[in-house]
Amino acid sequence: MKSLKKLLSLSLVCVLAVSALVGCGGKKGGGNSDTYKIGGIGPTTGEAAIYGTAVSNAAKLAVDEINAAGGIDGKKIEFDFQDDQNDTEKAVNAYNTLKDWGMQILMGTVTTQPCVEVAGKTAADNMFQLTPSASSTDVIVNDNAFQVCFTDPNQGLVSADYIADNALAKKVAIIYDSSSVYSSGIEEQFVKEAAVKGLEIVANEAFTTDSKTDFSTQLQKAQDGGAELLFLPIYYTEASIILTQANTMGFKPVFFGVDGMDGILGVENFDTSLAEGVMLLTPFAADAEDEATQNFVKAYQDAYGEVPNQFAADAYDAIYIIKAAIEKTGVKPDLSAGEMGDALKSVMSELSIDGVTGKSMTWDEQGAVSKSPMAVVIENGAYKAMQ
Repeated sequence: MKSLKKLLSLSLVCVLAVSALVGCGGKKGGGNSDTYKIGGIGPTTGEAAIYGTAVSNAAKLAVDEINAAGGIDGKKIEFDFQDDQNDTEKAVNAYNTLKDWGMQILMGTVTTQPCVEVAGKTAADNMFQLTPSASSTDVIVNDNAFQVCFTDPNQGLVSADYIADNALAKKVAIIYDSSSVYSSGIEEQFVKEAAVKGLEIVANEAFTTDSKTDFSTQLQKAQDGGAELLFLPIYYTEASIILTQANTMGFKPVFFGVDGMDGILGVENFDTSLAEGVMLLTPFAADAEDEATQNFVKAYQDAYGEVPNQFAADAYDAIYIIKAAIEKTGVKPDLSAGEMGDALKSVMSELSIDGVTGKSMTWDEQGAVSKSPMAVVIENGAYKAMQ
């Protein structure tokens, strides 16, 4: 279906280009002829605010850089970010607010379940959508939506591979959120790949949104099973509670997480010394020595007074990816969201982008990104890239 729609989109791009050349005066969407309007949605308040705030900050940083350098072919970007508090209903309300504002492109949403809900809306409107961090494959079932982050299955697979290939443990326990599409998607693929890699799952314990404050039962089963490593495909708030309770029990396995754990060092009232040695897979490490990363980290620190996390890095890349897609198509900001969506989605599989979260990033027909993950470990209260 995506391939068929891509062909139709390419045809429409050609028609739009010819119309512009011959001055046929074809119908435009009523967009502002001077600015591209990009919207963003994510939590800037509530338990997941670390994610949304980082995304909003980094996206604004990228927009400001692009505008200061002359914009996109001389046209500037307007950016408006709306808070959804990691709530599906609020995310839809935020989307409608941005539509009323005149949004032509959506950079978001930040978290998975709101993004799944909003993706149905963008599909109906044929609006180009690029999420920096919503990792479920359900986000990209329609041909207008793409990801900067790894998909959940990919995170589960590469985590199992990394643990096995680096001989971090043979006996592994898992604690995951069965009520979360994000967490359960990673867990499912991790279990499959663990079997292939010869890892022994000694405990696989679930919790739900309604039972995420006491993990003593799950931790006890992991400890009784002799787990050498505890895999946590969950968000940082729950992970901080698990580390605290494990310490109380005297249970000291290797803790290994994925991108949702990025933010654990900022949890209020959490003893960050308990996170020493925690490992996670991420596409970004702030201490990487390449020039692009160091320039981004310095600019972010200068603007916001803190080191950017992986969510910020993905959002920063997202804005530059959108810029590259616009430049590839040559679309102007006077198109409607639907017309712009047809043009932009048609070229995503042709792009190869060097960003701070990956070199030579490409996208498949389903909208999933291809890039290499890196492992980081928390040392002395900071994330450090592992070789």
